[in-house]
Amino acid sequence: MVMAEIAKTETFEAALRARADAMADACTRCGKCVAVCPATEAAGLSAQERQNPVEVIGGIIDILKSGAGNDAARKWASGCLLSGECVKACDYGVNPRFLLYMARIQMSHAKADAATERRNGVEAFRKVAVEVKHLSQIQLDDALLARLGQSTTRPPANPAPQAEAGREEAKPDFVFYTGCNVLKTPHIALLALDIMDALGASYEVMGGPTHCCGINQMRLGDVATSGRVGETTIDKLSASKSGQVVSWCPSCQVQFTETTLPTLEKLRGAKPFEMTPFTLYLHNHLDRLRPMLRERVPMRIALHRHPGIHGVVEAAEDILRAVPGIEIVDLHQPAVGLQSNNMKVLPNYRRELDLAELEAAEAAGVDALVAVYHSDHRALCAHERDWPFRILNMYEIVGSSMGLHRDDNYKRLKIMQDADAILADCQDLVQVHGLDAATTRAAIQSMLDEQPAPLRG
Repeated sequence: MVMAEIAKTETFEAALRARADAMADACTRCGKCVAVCPATEAAGLSAQERQNPVEVIGGIIDILKSGAGNDAARKWASGCLLSGECVKACDYGVNPRFLLYMARIQMSHAKADAATERRNGVEAFRKVAVEVKHLSQIQLDDALLARLGQSTTRPPANPAPQAEAGREEAKPDFVFYTGCNVLKTPHIALLALDIMDALGASYEVMGGPTHCCGINQMRLGDVATSGRVGETTIDKLSASKSGQVVSWCPSCQVQFTETTLPTLEKLRGAKPFEMTPFTLYLHNHLDRLRPMLRERVPMRIALHRHPGIHGVVEAAEDILRAVPGIEIVDLHQPAVGLQSNNMKVLPNYRRELDLAELEAAEAAGVDALVAVYHSDHRALCAHERDWPFRILNMYEIVGSSMGLHRDDNYKRLKIMQDADAILADCQDLVQVHGLDAATTRAAIQSMLDEQPAPLRG
């Protein structure tokens, strides 16, 4: 690494540390954030610890300041599901979710040296990259992969009109940032693009492992690599004429808006763009979307809810209610976490919640259990085999009303529950893309292993 890169990395780390210190200093240790957190009991805090929220948040500040802290604080930080209730509860503009994130990084530093953190971060990134590549390529041909930005020779998915002859092509209205893991369930991302096309939006698609947000590296304590990767991706995303990025992945949204973008703003003196979750973007254009929802979709549905990004669940409900024929049933189940993937730090709790929701959906007689995010779809979709209702993403319903459809090959394959049978089913695309059979089978097995609540069979 050249000296300029080292200096840049150290500057990012210093700026991130300064932000964490300033926020810790602003914290009054009132304990409201602990009191409203829906995961303290599941994270292992005793009744006595939960009754002393001041000591818990004080322990988080101590971890940030000295690396010490107390057991209750460590359990709370380790079990954070990114529900975001703590952010809404703070009266002083502090982001407790960010403080917990920084505390987890400090805890990681205490367990491993920098070289180990870097190696673990590389391994985690490679695992995601391999699985994303293989699971997307056994479902899509080259044209659809290019549409999702997974081609070095692609044009923008829906480019802005050409400027006058001889001039540079006009920039798109915004960049649509997929993140990585939605490419495992590509029908969801393709439907999002189809809906934007219907709205007449101009955009460029970016995402996948070549546009990494850096979250895997930072989760494992490698702040240096995370900062460098995040900055590179942010520079790539700064391509729209409006200074807007529409994001799909909630983890990327939180990583950028709460960690990387504010740190980069501190370094550069300006924020390169604003980032809006796709469901909030679509909700902002609901008046334009509503006349396109022409087809009746007569379904009684329940919404799988994660409140980690403020307003998304409410926006999803409004969008679905605009679809003729849709009735939304409240299952009266807990709504916690950012998405299913973030719930894996408390696997027993995630399994209990999923099973309780499936049972409640059956008791309510719904036609479908409907999720917003891709990781929720991955966790739930195979249950369609065993329960008397469908598992859908909300944009399958919106698309149906607009006359749009994309095959959910991920669910079809996962329901097969046999890695060899899936590999055989996808053999044509395996050969077209030149995929290694053993590596592809391992990626398929990882898809089958991602089953938080066991199937009935």
